[in-house]
Amino acid sequence: MPKAKGKTRRQKYGYNINRKRLNRNARRKAAPRIECSHIRHAWDHTKSVRQNLAEMGLAMDPNKAVPFRKRKVKAMEVDIEGRPKELVRKPYVLNDLEAEASLPEKKGNTLSRDLIDYVRHMVENYGEDYKAMARDEKNYYQDTPKQIRNKINVYKRFYPAEWQAFLDSLEKNKMEIE
Repeated sequence: MPKAKGKTRRQKYGYNINRKRLNRNARRKAAPRIECSHIRHAWDHTKSVRQNLAEMGLAMDPNKAVPFRKRKVKAMEVDIEGRPKELVRKPYVLNDLEAEASLPEKKGNTLSRDLIDYVRHMVENYGEDYKAMARDEKNYYQDTPKQIRNKINVYKRFYPAEWQAFLDSLEKNKMEIE
């Protein structure tokens, strides 16, 4: 059903409102994005940070989570059991985090395609003759024989299986030529 004529009021621009401060406060109030997907999916927006982390079995303050004895108080024992244990309602979050942490770390460092091609070219043409490699026209950076040897060793260390396959293919090509 349409509105009665004349009942809508035109919005007026509020000149006395500080837009910069308004946007800044809106950004502050907006909850930050939780990077960890396991925690983000188990998060309850109606509860506080401390309650959410306690339900997941995580500690908000590590200093309070792990008790330690003070050196000055030797005669009196600190009663740790007096404090009530918090109930872990979402143990699957902790299990997922532990499983993710136990996975082996993948290698992030690789060699550039140019360096791989350079090493392969040098070994194909010269074998183990590093002085001849240093005089090659593809040696753009004018590497010394020792520098070339070190680059080849780095390639061997990074890709041992690929290096072995490359040497086998070179041997095979030599056999076919002879």
